[in-house]
Amino acid sequence: MAMPAPVAHAQDAAPEAAEPGSRPAQIDWNGVLILVRSSLLAVDQANKTGNYTVLRELGAPGFQGANTTARLADVFANLRSQNLDLSAIAVLEPQLALPPMIEPNGMLRLAGYFPSAPQQVNFDLLYEPLNGRWRLYGVAINVTPATPAAPQPLSR
Repeated sequence: MAMPAPVAHAQDAAPEAAEPGSRPAQIDWNGVLILVRSSLLAVDQANKTGNYTVLRELGAPGFQGANTTARLADVFANLRSQNLDLSAIAVLEPQLALPPMIEPNGMLRLAGYFPSAPQQVNFDLLYEPLNGRWRLYGVAINVTPATPAAPQPLSR
């Protein structure tokens, strides 16, 4: 998903392929887990409390400038109205749709889903490097019916 400006939105579609000029990110799996889980749990807590201040403050300066707390509340109103509890992502393993990539603009992109049931949580996240840390710059989340797993063959 190309995000030329800082954005937050409830996503409607699956992540798009990496942009031309993207390169693999040098980040270990624990780093991926920390970024994805902390970002999505911040959205979950904001939705549960109706207070989007912390989510906004965790973002990069461009994200903060583009998103007031009122705008974030509007963006995630649909998820909030469904009373979805996303806390299970704290213990589930995300499945990445794309390998972690550095976009041509230098930002880290993490896109995938949490294979939860009855609904799976899909995400597409963008982080800006700032003072040696990755700061949230773009967030897209949606929830879709879980894709049934293929039956496993019985062992004899």
